[in-house]
Order: sequence, then C-alpha cells, then structure tokens
Amino acid sequence: MRSKILVSACLMGFNVRYNGTKKGSLQQTLAYLQQEQRLVIHCPELAAGLPVPRSPAEIHDGNGKDVMGGAAQIVEDSGQDVTAHYQLAAWLALKTAQSEGCCAALLTDGSPTCGSQQIYDGTFSGVQRPGMGVTAALLEANGIRVFSHQQIAELVAFIEEREQTDDSM
Repeated sequence: MRSKILVSACLMGFNVRYNGTKKGSLQQTLAYLQQEQRLVIHCPELAAGLPVPRSPAEIHDGNGKDVMGGAAQIVEDSGQDVTAHYQLAAWLALKTAQSEGCCAALLTDGSPTCGSQQIYDGTFSGVQRPGMGVTAALLEANGIRVFSHQQIAELVAFIEEREQTDDSM
C-alpha cells in the first residue's frame, strides 16, 4: 500500500496563507507524489473556519504542545486570543490525516499551526525560534511524522524506507 502524506494546501499553490498567498511553487517531487495519489491536501486554518486573509498570529509564551495542553496561547497582532480556533485547526488536521491513513505530513514551517522546525517568537518582530506549531505537535504526538517544507528530500527518504520495510514483511 502506498504511503499517504498530509500536505499544507499553501505548498500546493493554493492562496490560503494568512496574507492570502501561497508558499512557494509546486515542486517536481510534490507533482510526482500527487500523480501517485499520495497527497492529502489540507489547510488546518481553513478547515477551522478562519478567513483568508486573516490577521497574523503567533504563539505566546510556549510552543504548539503547550498550546494544546492549555499552557500557552495563540494571539493575533491585535492582541486577540485565537487559541481555540487554532486548537480546532490542529484537531481537524489530525482527524483528516488519520481518516486518510497518512503516515507523514509536509507542513509550512514558521506557522503557529504548521511549523515543525521553527515558529515565530510571539513578539511579531519577525524573529523565529525552534519549535512546533499546534498541528505539527498534535500530529507528532499521534504517530504521524512531520516534515517542514524545507525537508522534502527527508520526507521522500522516510516514505521509501517505510515502504521497503513494509514490502519485506
């Protein structure tokens, strides 16, 4: 059975980011994976009902795991607490990944939702720090391996190794 991958809609060319843009262009590897019907395209924020465009939001005093545990908040640049919307986004992404049988996710780094390596520091100054967003943290906690948009080669290697192991059983 071919491994499925949850992928951020903005990486696939959809203008769904907070500022109404997409993140990069469809790369050859993603096009190939899409042709093989391995990709489950999903935007957690849209699934949770957040608008496009929307105000920038960052995790304040923690990371995605802290937010999901109720120990940190996600706030917009206006100061409005939008934690519940982003928690819902994470749960909906997990539900989608599980229902589609995804073993991995390719998400946009930096986002308070999808960041897997880096998130913004909560000051709206453009400074990033190591950490995961809410969706990345929840997926990882539930056994779905998360890769940033800069780790496509690592994702492909993970899938190939996983499928080799499955074929040898």
